[in-house]
Amino acid sequence: MRKVFYILAPFVIVVLIFAAVLLFLSQNKGKGALQVTSTPVAKVYINGKLLGQTPLCACELKDMLTVGDYSLRLVPIQAGFEPFEQKITISPKVLTVIDRSFVGLGLSNGSVINLSPLSGAKEMQISVVSFPDSAQVYLDDNLQGQSPLLLQNITESDHELKLSKIGYKDQIVRIKTTPGYKLEALVFLGINPDVAATTASAASASASLPVAKVVILQTPTGFLRVRDQASLGGNEIGQVKPGETYQLLDERTDWFQIKLSSGQSGWISSQYAQKQ
Repeated sequence: MRKVFYILAPFVIVVLIFAAVLLFLSQNKGKGALQVTSTPVAKVYINGKLLGQTPLCACELKDMLTVGDYSLRLVPIQAGFEPFEQKITISPKVLTVIDRSFVGLGLSNGSVINLSPLSGAKEMQISVVSFPDSAQVYLDDNLQGQSPLLLQNITESDHELKLSKIGYKDQIVRIKTTPGYKLEALVFLGINPDVAATTASAASASASLPVAKVVILQTPTGFLRVRDQASLGGNEIGQVKPGETYQLLDERTDWFQIKLSSGQSGWISSQYAQKQ
């Protein structure tokens, strides 16, 4: 009997380990992990419910989120910074990573990294979307094109993704590709304050040549707040949507004053609007 036990014991152990792995995967198949970091520290809300504060990692099975789409909101504990809102997708058995640096209106930057499964088990892709768009995309210091951009036939490795656009600070994101998945990188570029100051001076010098209209650009939330003052402390008096065009009444550094369809005037962030 003892001889039989020694023969069967390794087989039994392997079977038990395999069963444990299958049990974990079956429990985890409908959940995904979430990691959120920020500077300065911010409270993390998911669908309006407080989840914790940064740095946050819902990485243990009991803390993971059910697969699906969520509304993420980061509210800096320190006063003077505008909250960040973004729709995110939690995918099964993968980690979604959000990083945000709160600097000031138009100067903040960050990224949202997610993995989505591909049909091919060995296939790998990188999807790059940026705000604003048309940024130069570099992969490991090699120029690949402009955002939005889909990179295919990528090697399994650690990579450095860099986005660059005139008037904005370069944003570098370190990523790791995984076979069978498309890595989706949503990157937010912060305005270069030195360039912004130069542009503001030029705008003041050419005040005699006003631009009549502005068009609303794509935003992370799908809308842009209109405030009663050219300040983060101004009250929200309305919202405008990407693609809409409005009459330009006045401008200040980082702000445009527009005329709404109701006849009321308000201020919007110039980061998400363009003169026509």
